[in-house]
Amino acid sequence: MKRQENIPVMILAGGMGTRLGSSHGNVPKPMLLVGGKPILWHIMKYYSHFGFNKFILCLGHQGDVIKDYFINLRSKSSDCTVNTSTGQIKFHSDSSEDWQITFADTGQDCMTGGRVARAAKYVDADTFMLTYGDGLCDVNLDELLKFHMNGNRIATVTAVQPNSQFGVMEINGDKVVEFKEKVPSKNSWINGGFFVLNKKILSFLSEDSESVFEEKPLNNLANNNELSCFKHQGFWQCVDTLKDLKNLQN
Repeated sequence: MKRQENIPVMILAGGMGTRLGSSHGNVPKPMLLVGGKPILWHIMKYYSHFGFNKFILCLGHQGDVIKDYFINLRSKSSDCTVNTSTGQIKFHSDSSEDWQITFADTGQDCMTGGRVARAAKYVDADTFMLTYGDGLCDVNLDELLKFHMNGNRIATVTAVQPNSQFGVMEINGDKVVEFKEKVPSKNSWINGGFFVLNKKILSFLSEDSESVFEEKPLNNLANNNELSCFKHQGFWQCVDTLKDLKNLQN
C-alpha cells in the first residue's frame, strides 16, 4: 500500500463519553479496549493500512492517558531489557507502528468544531482526513480520497446506514413474512465520520469552545454546495453506549 506522506489524519479524541456513564471506569472513551487494543489504536491501524501514518490527536478529557499510551507504545509491544540504574532501554524486537503522532491539547470542554480549529495549526497540507476517536469502519480510504479529489469540494463526509435499533418485520397483508434483527435502515443516511477536508474549511470554523463541527460549519458547507457525500454500505460501528462497545467487542 502506498504511503500518503503528505496527508495527515486528525482524530477527535477529547470528549468525555458521558453516555457510557461510569461503565468504562477511569478511561477515556477512545482508549476502551476492543480485542486487547484501544479503539483509537484500531482506527489508526486502519488508516495506516492505506498508507496514512501521520496523525494529529485532538486531546482533552484525560488526554494524558492517551499521550502516555502512545509514547510508551514501543516498550509495550516489544521485548526489551532495562538498566534500572541508568534508565537505558535495549529493544530486542520492535513491533511498534511507524507512526508520527502530534498530540494537540484542544481543551477539556471544547466542542468538535473548536477542536478542529485549534489543532489545524499542525496541518501542513492542503488536504487532511478527519474522524472521531470512537468509531470503526471498513470504508475504502483510497476510494474515499479519490472521490473527494474528483468532487472538487471543500469537504467530503462518509455517509453510513446504521442498523435499526429494533427488529424489522416484512409484512404482506396481515401476515408477517419475515422478521429481521438489526438490519440497516435503507431510507436514512447518517454522518459516519471519516471526512476528507480541504484546508479551506478553516474559514468555516471557529476556535470558540462552543463551536460544534456538525452544526453550523457543516450546514454552511452544504448551503454553499461545498459538502460531498461518499456512501458506504459496509461495516460501521460507533461507541455511544455500553451495548455498542459489547457489539464491537463481539
